[in-house]
Amino acid sequence: MCEASAYLLEDNKESLLMEAVDRVEPDEEGIRLVSIFGEQKYIKGHIHSLSLVDHKVYIKQ
Repeated sequence: MCEASAYLLEDNKESLLMEAVDRVEPDEEGIRLVSIFGEQKYIKGHIHSLSLVDHKVYIKQ
């Protein structure tokens, strides 16, 4: 499958926010993550980087 996992980056450490992320929707205040199961999370922060080969989205607050 091609879903990604979203991680929060803090102090050069990554912590898992959500697995099986299907959509990443940025806005002015933060990021909305939506999984393939319909679960949603809103994180105040910005996209730091993407690792497409590893299917990872990195977010910083």
